[in-house]
Amino acid sequence: MSFDPMAAAVDWLDAYRDGDLETILAMYADDAVVHCGCGGMKTIAGRDGLRAYWVDRLKTYPASGLDNLLPTSDGAVISYGVGARGVVSATLAFDASGRIAELTCGPSGPSN
Repeated sequence: MSFDPMAAAVDWLDAYRDGDLETILAMYADDAVVHCGCGGMKTIAGRDGLRAYWVDRLKTYPASGLDNLLPTSDGAVISYGVGARGVVSATLAFDASGRIAELTCGPSGPSN
């Protein structure tokens, strides 16, 4: 990869914590897929689906501080607080252009 996936994951979390919907959406590839296990497993695809997901996500699960950050073969795993709900882990897989191709997230601990 010609970019730093760890830095990109932190940028994603910063945009999430700031509630910056447009920056978050711009980070995703056009054919990106989200698999979310928070509040029941769901799979989201398509630009309209991602927008609706993130509008709800920013309201229902606002992110707080970074808990952990680890590299993977094609991206990073980032864990972060979601207020009183606990910690969520998100695995971000990036495409060759540095955009998020796939996000898989879910609770990290029993409090979610």
